[in-house]
Amino acid sequence: LDEGVKAAGGIVIAEDSSRIPNIGAVALPGLASASLLVQFDLAGFAVSAGSACSSGKMKESRVLAAMGVAPEIAGSMLRVSFGPDTSEADVDAFLAEFSRIAARRQAA
Repeated sequence: LDEGVKAAGGIVIAEDSSRIPNIGAVALPGLASASLLVQFDLAGFAVSAGSACSSGKMKESRVLAAMGVAPEIAGSMLRVSFGPDTSEADVDAFLAEFSRIAARRQAA
């Protein structure tokens, strides 16, 4: 997931930190989390915006701010979770959509 996100121009949040392997935090600068949520939902992917501690809130995440994540990055952040039935094909499909969204952003 990390490599595919970076290849598409995205950012992996806390990339150099110890992280749980079934949850990813990624951002696509220049696009608001709310816009990304809609685009991924329309493509059949359920993702979340912001940190889990700020889920459902539209204001800046205190957790991301405490981690030193810049507001413009935090505002485009998504949480991607994997379950026991998530396959590599699922990850590849997500990355294909992430790349399409990133390409549309660059073309705009």
